[in-house]
Amino acid sequence: MKRKIILAALLSATSAQAQTVDPAIAGMTLDEKVAQLKSGAPSIPRLDLPAYDYWNEGLHGLARNGVATVFPQAIALAATWDTALVQRVGDVISTEARAKSNALPKGDRKRYQGLTIWSPNINIFRDPRWGRGQETYGEDPFLTGSMGVAFVRGLQGPDPLHPKVIATPKHLAAHSGPEAGRDAFDVDISPHDREATYLPAFRMALTEGKARSVMCAYNSIHGVPVCASDALLAQTVRKDWGWRGLIVSDCDAIGNIATYHYYRPDAASGSAAAITAGMDLNCGRTYAALGDAVRRGLVPEAMIDTSLSRVFAERRALGGAFGATSPWDKIKPDQIDTPAHRALALEAARKAMVLVSNNGVLPLKPSARIAVIGPNADSIDVLEANYHGAAAAPVTPLTALRATFGNIRYAQGASIADGVPVPVPDSALSLRGEYFNGPAFAGTPVVRADRTIDFDWDRTAPAAGIDPTSWSVRWTGTLTAPAAGDYVLRLDVPRCFDCKGHDPSRLWIDGKLIADDDGSGTKVEVPVKLTAGAHDIRIELVHSGEDQGLRLTWIAPPAAQIAEAATAAQDADAIVAFVGLSPAVEGEALGIEVPGFSGGDRTDIGLPAAQVRLLEAAKATGKPLVVVLMSGSAVALQWAKDHADAILVGWYPGQAGGQAIADTLTGKNNPAGRLPVTFYARTRDLPAFIDYNMRERTYRYFTGKPLWGFGHGLSYTQFAYAPPVLKPNLAAGETLIVEARVTNSGKLAGDEVVQAYLVPPAPAMKPGFNDPVLQRQLVAFRRETLKPGQTKRVSFTIDARAMSSVDAGGNRRVMPGEYRLHIGGGQPGDGPGIDTVFTVTGTQDVPK
Repeated sequence: MKRKIILAALLSATSAQAQTVDPAIAGMTLDEKVAQLKSGAPSIPRLDLPAYDYWNEGLHGLARNGVATVFPQAIALAATWDTALVQRVGDVISTEARAKSNALPKGDRKRYQGLTIWSPNINIFRDPRWGRGQETYGEDPFLTGSMGVAFVRGLQGPDPLHPKVIATPKHLAAHSGPEAGRDAFDVDISPHDREATYLPAFRMALTEGKARSVMCAYNSIHGVPVCASDALLAQTVRKDWGWRGLIVSDCDAIGNIATYHYYRPDAASGSAAAITAGMDLNCGRTYAALGDAVRRGLVPEAMIDTSLSRVFAERRALGGAFGATSPWDKIKPDQIDTPAHRALALEAARKAMVLVSNNGVLPLKPSARIAVIGPNADSIDVLEANYHGAAAAPVTPLTALRATFGNIRYAQGASIADGVPVPVPDSALSLRGEYFNGPAFAGTPVVRADRTIDFDWDRTAPAAGIDPTSWSVRWTGTLTAPAAGDYVLRLDVPRCFDCKGHDPSRLWIDGKLIADDDGSGTKVEVPVKLTAGAHDIRIELVHSGEDQGLRLTWIAPPAAQIAEAATAAQDADAIVAFVGLSPAVEGEALGIEVPGFSGGDRTDIGLPAAQVRLLEAAKATGKPLVVVLMSGSAVALQWAKDHADAILVGWYPGQAGGQAIADTLTGKNNPAGRLPVTFYARTRDLPAFIDYNMRERTYRYFTGKPLWGFGHGLSYTQFAYAPPVLKPNLAAGETLIVEARVTNSGKLAGDEVVQAYLVPPAPAMKPGFNDPVLQRQLVAFRRETLKPGQTKRVSFTIDARAMSSVDAGGNRRVMPGEYRLHIGGGQPGDGPGIDTVFTVTGTQDVPK
């Protein structure tokens, strides 16, 4: 009886939507409908509906489909604090997606060929230990939401009837590690944290950015899987926010409802729970059970029609299905990786640079003799990060600094961490590469000298004139060991996901075959004893699938590497040390377990010990030490803060990142980036990683002393602020308009990021049981360029939502009392700025 009542209610709810169901659906069978609700949808020729895979990625450049412009990783884009720039980046990504799609024959689209982009990632980076935090826009809901809105607008374009591509903010909601338990993780969050931290960026991206799609996450909240949560999807997103777009699951999240969360007993009932909650499109295959769910009476077929109508609406809007076309069909393949796109990648990387400390050693003089050390000075993956395309001409810091300073001294100096391989440096290699068409090493090869073996060839050719789908390469030359000892050599073939077969590779040292991988990936890492000096090396790779390149990496004796670095520094005027993390140790569900790292997350936020030892040795030379941090997250650089002469945060800066870093070190680029995350001093300052309560997390609720705060960043010039102009008394619900004046009081042109922080009246800060106490909240920001002596007026509009407080029950309300507003180049107490106050009378409820 209870089931009949529920079904009757569902039928009633869907009957009102029946008139909006796509006419194409009427003639489809149940099995055909179900097949179209999976991410890999088959063709239906009679409907002029080609096969289509909805899975495509564009986090910071079109990903996993050959050459594309690789912009700085998302966390670095956030460090620009430049929404106009981020919108331009999104526009380029959508242009390149269209260009690649338009170059294909009319018809079917495979994975990574479509126009449904599963980006941006707007989860809150609540804890620096999360390996995927690099994909986000940082720890603040307002900054994250603002960047998300800009990126979505850039992707989808100016015409709501004809989107350039479809953006998909993810992962709704409260999803930020640990990676190891993500399929079954249950999040317990308070109503306060749900409303104040985990949902605002999604609300902004959907209601202001008008994203046409959103992705639900793997985790559950209070025991209910997010992708089956009526409270979140149907009530909050569709009813409270009034959003009518397409909801897609994270990949295999629907299967997890039964197999990991045990929320339902089988695939059919789990699928029924998801589609009933409003989840439309399944990344994965579990929705194949929806037909069984209908036949068992778990869900009415009309509800499937409703979801499918939303799916088909997006296919029509994009063009290419049901005979529909798009004005964006005119974009040509020559719009991929253009000079303008490359220039934008360099601009974004320059704007992402954050100078966190400097005793005057920077900028470096062009005539300086520079020693470059560190594991991140010359590594392609540190430029590209994760979810990336193949950069056509990546510029590492080492390459750019050699071009800038001439004959610099270079030594790798250390691994990322003990037990983690890094690319064998060019100082140890002399290589001749022979590239053959086909898998048999036959015919006349393309021959060239390769500096290292560190290549990303995802769906692209390794050399001009080579077939990108079938080729072979042989390298011969020498490997020079800096000292006798035990080494580990690794042939690292980045494996394609869900494809048939992998690329075999082989390695010889001094004529002896020491590694022979048949494509299974089981024999790619080998220990080897080497004497000091040169050894013959030979490497072969056969490419016939969709694997993504090759890296020759090693673990060298630490003492020998540090000795090399000390030698390189002997005649230098300054040492530039490139340290940090890499996508090999922080990322999505990685298979790594070494001290400090587990499964893609970190267990210790400090700089790994191997790199600290390198910095100590560099400082012992007595030369000025500049530290460049390259990572996707905050790293506790306590030793560097105490001993280095300058510290520059370079993130994972994209294809032009090396040039941007060189330009910043020499002063050609005046740094103006700001930290989008708090840099904590030590791991013990943080709550438990699995605790999603916001107490003692992020600048808004942390009561300790960080190394550097959210919003921090220095310049080579100086700025000053005049008292802002604003209305001193407001009625609750009234918008505050404030005008600030900022002056470049230094001698160099530069950018200033003007930030506005609001501290609500004390009564609004009273928490409920276990709720965090708000310290301050970013409510506005703008990046401005000023010449020396120039003054600009910056106007901010702060509405009732920005002024509202969230109580223990998750309710938003503008409270009466005195508010403190800080406007400056950082948080209160960090750099120049001015505090002022205004008063609000009365109260005003604000919708969730």
